[in-house]
This record gives sequence, structure tokens and C-alpha cells, in this order.
Amino acid sequence: MNDHAATPDQPNHPDQPSWPAPTFSGPRLEAAIIDLDGTMIDTADDFTVGLNGMLAQLDADETSREEVINYVGKGSEHLIRSVLAPRFDAQQAQDRFDEAFALYQQEYAKINGIHARLFPEVEEGLKAMRAAGLQLACVTNKPHRFAVQLLKQYGLFDYFSVVLGGDSLPKKKPDPLPMLTACEKLNVAPGAAVAIGDSENDALAGRAAGMATLTVPYGYNHGQSVQKIKSDGIVASLLDAAKAIAAHQSPT
Repeated sequence: MNDHAATPDQPNHPDQPSWPAPTFSGPRLEAAIIDLDGTMIDTADDFTVGLNGMLAQLDADETSREEVINYVGKGSEHLIRSVLAPRFDAQQAQDRFDEAFALYQQEYAKINGIHARLFPEVEEGLKAMRAAGLQLACVTNKPHRFAVQLLKQYGLFDYFSVVLGGDSLPKKKPDPLPMLTACEKLNVAPGAAVAIGDSENDALAGRAAGMATLTVPYGYNHGQSVQKIKSDGIVASLLDAAKAIAAHQSPT
């Protein structure tokens, strides 16, 4: 347990409307493949602080949470290129990318998890999924070492049999490779797994892998409306996801 739990008035997690119950057409589910940033933990302020530490050393203007949340979810390289683009001309941004990337890794390592918050009902949802017999994997585009550190800091690491980061494989989400690899490591067929995340990348990767998909509405999704994501349903929290899965496992 930890003292970083989100409060109801936390940014990016307003009161949610009631969403229609998800409908699954596939077989009994055996595993859940869950995203990290924006799904389990609100890390936007961590990103902002790390990026500002980098930008200060590049003599560039600061960024903000509001800007950063539009870039989260596609890996560190995309995040850094997106922040550099409006601050340098194209050639400068390209020339300084390697320097910026190294600086960002150094800055982020100092603050990983410090400015983050656990979203509501995350641990309860993970417990409920495990109690329902599901194996769990965390698949994120965040670098693996940072993902493991963050999960351990928030007391979530032991729920997961597999953790894959954005640098664990040659391709990241939305490519299906990380999802397929997680299933292989869990010895579960993709059709018996559900991908849960906050962004289109998660749904695209899950669908391409042949999985069911669920979307939480409180994350980042590159600044786009969650309703635009094609998934099997929107769930207000991971606990609601667990309840939807349980309903599918035991139809009445």
C-alpha cells in the first residue's frame, strides 16, 4: 500500500458518467494485459517535471501538464520529439535529440513516481481480477526499468506475472508484438485475453493481436476524446473492468 492514492478531485479523473456495460463476444477470459501511464497511475506531472529539467539544460521554454498529456503514450522518443518540435527548428530538434534524450532519462530517473498518483480503484481492480483467476501482465511504452520502479513504488508489481516496457521488444504499441509476447509468456491464447488501457494505442494493439479491449476514460489518449476509441467498452475504473469480466465469465 502507499499514500499516493488519487482523490476524487484529482486532475484528469472527474466524476464519470455511467457507461454501457461492455459486451465480449469471445471465450472465457484467462488474462488481462494492462497499460500503466494514464491507466493505473497518473504520471503526467512526473513527465512534466522530467521534461522541464531537460529543457532547462537546453535553454528552452518550459512545458506544462496540459501540453504533455497530448504526447503521452507513444514512448519516450515520441514524447521528447513532440516537446522539442515547437521549441527548435526542425534541424535543431533533430541535431539535439540524442542530447535531449540522455538528459531526459537522467532527469526522469530522479523523480520517477514522486509527482504521480494512483488512480482510484486500481489495486482493488487488480485484486478482483486475480481473484477471478486471471493472469495479469503490464504492457507499457514506458522504458522497462522505469515501469518496474513505478509498479514497485506503488505496491502493484507483485500482481503482474509479466512486465514489458517500450524498450523490451523491437516494436511498441500500437504494434501488436508486445501484446502477443505477453500472451506467449503467460501461455494464454490472445483470444482469451483482454487489453485494458486509456488510449487508442492500447485498443489498436489489442485488436491487432486478436484480444478483447476495454478503455478507461480518465487517462490521456493523446488529447483526444475517449469515445473515439474503438473498443469493447468503456469502464470507469479497473474495478469496473474486473466486474465486467466477471459478468462475462458467469453469464446469467
